[in-house]
Amino acid sequence: MEIRVIINGALGKMGREVINAIDSEPGIKIVGATEKEVTQQYLALPETSELVPFSSDLDSLLKEYQPDVVVDFTNAEACMAAAHIALKQNANMIIGTTGLSEANVAELTELCRNYEVAAVVAPNFSLGAALLVHCCKTVANFFAQAEIIEMHHDKKVDAPSGTAIATAKAMSQAHATPFIYHKAEKEVISGTRGGQMDGIAIHSLRLPGFMACQEVIFSGPGETLSVRHEAINRECYIPGVILAIEEVVKHKGLIYGLDALLDMKWKDSM
Repeated sequence: MEIRVIINGALGKMGREVINAIDSEPGIKIVGATEKEVTQQYLALPETSELVPFSSDLDSLLKEYQPDVVVDFTNAEACMAAAHIALKQNANMIIGTTGLSEANVAELTELCRNYEVAAVVAPNFSLGAALLVHCCKTVANFFAQAEIIEMHHDKKVDAPSGTAIATAKAMSQAHATPFIYHKAEKEVISGTRGGQMDGIAIHSLRLPGFMACQEVIFSGPGETLSVRHEAINRECYIPGVILAIEEVVKHKGLIYGLDALLDMKWKDSM
């Protein structure tokens, strides 16, 4: 069965990357694309040169072309507006938007439940980043202290990254007691110790030489253990996006994090 897809925010950096990757992907067909401001009726796909409907009106595209999945890598405000439209029309969603609040995720969970559809929400669609989270959940049981250093390009608007927050949450949930956070007795420059979440210090770097990188450092008496992942370019997100598109149509409800989707796929295959 061919999975019909609309890309919301088609001209964004990730929107373009997704279109380039799935244009000729077997079993997936792009049937439409949206952008906030549109000056042409059709968008030419890069690989097949096929023209697909291009509009600023997601609602009308959904009604006319009835996709199975809407892929959204926009921003929190645009994503939530799209979710209310798409989920109501029984389209599943893949959401890679950063900056979603806990209230946003709760609202998406409720929408999926009400309309009996599914959404995959992931701060990071890299398979390597998902495996990093999986490793950190295991390691968290054995260390009482940990810090996260996340490194991104200087154009990233939020700090810390959604991936760092998701990693810290996963570690905290796996750990029986709060992590031990050492606050400096004298912080000469305010904020030097970074922020902290559930006892895990988080440090954000914003420099033009990075795309996306995260290192989690665990510490115990006389030893440290570091787990590090680096995204070299946006291609690393595509296998995770394709996996999410293929899997979301098989489920109901909200699936948070690519690691959760990998766990579900693994259990289904056994």
